[in-house]
Amino acid sequence: MEIIYEDNHIIAVSKTCHEIVQADKTGDEPLSDTLKRLIKERDAKPGNVFLGVTHRLDRPTTGVVLFAKTSKALERLNRMFSSGEVHKTYWCIVENVWGSDENAVESTADLPPKEQDLTDYLVRNEKQNRSYAYSEPRQGAKEARLHYRVIASTERYALLEVQLFTGRHHQIRCQLANIGLPIKGDLKYGAPRSNPDGGISLHSRQAQFVHPVSKQEVVIVAPVPDDTLWKALAAQLD
Repeated sequence: MEIIYEDNHIIAVSKTCHEIVQADKTGDEPLSDTLKRLIKERDAKPGNVFLGVTHRLDRPTTGVVLFAKTSKALERLNRMFSSGEVHKTYWCIVENVWGSDENAVESTADLPPKEQDLTDYLVRNEKQNRSYAYSEPRQGAKEARLHYRVIASTERYALLEVQLFTGRHHQIRCQLANIGLPIKGDLKYGAPRSNPDGGISLHSRQAQFVHPVSKQEVVIVAPVPDDTLWKALAAQLD
């Protein structure tokens, strides 16, 4: 965990794939408790520290997580997340099914486009802790919308930038896997092998919103994981 933004009302951290945002059945300490303890010790606060969870990231996912330091900010951020006023950008690594520019795949008829909007209807299976995507509405399904595009690539892997328009359970993981682009390391959704660190190559890269109190534009960017492939792909964008 690394603090990447903080003011009187908001604190944002860059989460690793080993950390959880809120307490779960594993019993591991969540980021919310870790941050409370850090703020209490750092600022020598005599009483309890207020810290509100505004959203979640799956455990194996890395990147930006926002917390509220005041009840006013929590109430307003919750409302902003619900209404889509917090714009989140994700990066993820998938297999480069298109080939390199020098050695592109001859026939792309059966391949997904390098950029497109996706709309699916997701059904969550609680027992399996995974979602399933369908092309048409059905009972219990929730509409899921996103846009992705390829922004960098190596011979074996491609870096996608994903804009979320809805917030569904495992949405990016499920929708990309549904078109044959499982995220690297994501065994649950069809990746052939796990990542060495046990995480998946899905990164909450940026959060952009109007500050709930100051009303100033805020853009928070999380550095990519300390990994050779992530750094090589990100370096192409510098």
